[in-house]
Amino acid sequence: MSKMKKFTFLIWFLTLPLFLIATEKPSRTKLVLLGTGTPNPDPERSGCSVAIVVDDKSYIIDMGPGLVRQAAAMSPNWGGNIEALTVKNLDTVFLTHLHSDHTVGFADLLLTPWVLERDAPLKIYGPEGTKNMAEHILAAYQADIKYRLYGLEPANNQGWRIEVQEIDSGLVYRDDLVKVEAFAVTHGSWPNAFGFRFTTPDKVIVISGDTTPSKNLEKYAQNADILLHEVYHKKSWDNKPPFWKKYHKRNHTSTLELGEIAARAKPALLVLYHILFWEGNEQDLLDEISQTYDGKVIVGADLMVID
Repeated sequence: MSKMKKFTFLIWFLTLPLFLIATEKPSRTKLVLLGTGTPNPDPERSGCSVAIVVDDKSYIIDMGPGLVRQAAAMSPNWGGNIEALTVKNLDTVFLTHLHSDHTVGFADLLLTPWVLERDAPLKIYGPEGTKNMAEHILAAYQADIKYRLYGLEPANNQGWRIEVQEIDSGLVYRDDLVKVEAFAVTHGSWPNAFGFRFTTPDKVIVISGDTTPSKNLEKYAQNADILLHEVYHKKSWDNKPPFWKKYHKRNHTSTLELGEIAARAKPALLVLYHILFWEGNEQDLLDEISQTYDGKVIVGADLMVID
């Protein structure tokens, strides 16, 4: 090989890593934690709600209090950079179950985007009882809806409408960007509580909803890119009165239990949400989980973007 060819090859070889880095495609999928809280009114953690954003489309999971304003904070209108979370673009939602801390944002998600010019019905995929809830919300706000339709500044006649599909386990939704599967979980005595598995062009994201340790969840979470799972601080639970220990044991998942679940499911990333800290803190949660799991874990926080 001539000196010139050797020199050219050396330059190509040395710059190859830079070329690979520069041409690596950004992720098409983002997980946005709109609210990581519980029924406890923590000012730093809004009500339970997350968004999966694929390209220019957002899919909301659960409608905790404050979700519309949290989404707005991530949009270009308020200094963010996620166009899919512009309020008028919020039109598709999946409900894990009908507990109030997952649904009291329903009216907000229905009406606020409509006021801000969403011109398509809100599409909701949720358990049995979702249609009944939707009908009563429309009845509760009929005066507001009529005023906006026929008052001084009339709105469009589509964005206030609701299209509900009550779901069971299995494939519940598919479009060009996502496939959504629902799977049953155990959350106290709720007859219908679900987790979701989202398959996008470049990610598999599994969302637990509220649940006790679930073999069904483990099956759907096997080797997922992200497992988003609820959790409570085990040491604090140990100090609870018997009634509350029984309640939380039958409704939620402890740090130690979650570590065991993740060790078997082997997600690339475990993210905590719907967090019951009680007397604990973030490091306490991580320390407890590390007793049964040595993979990568993130304690979720409001407005965290994982991509």
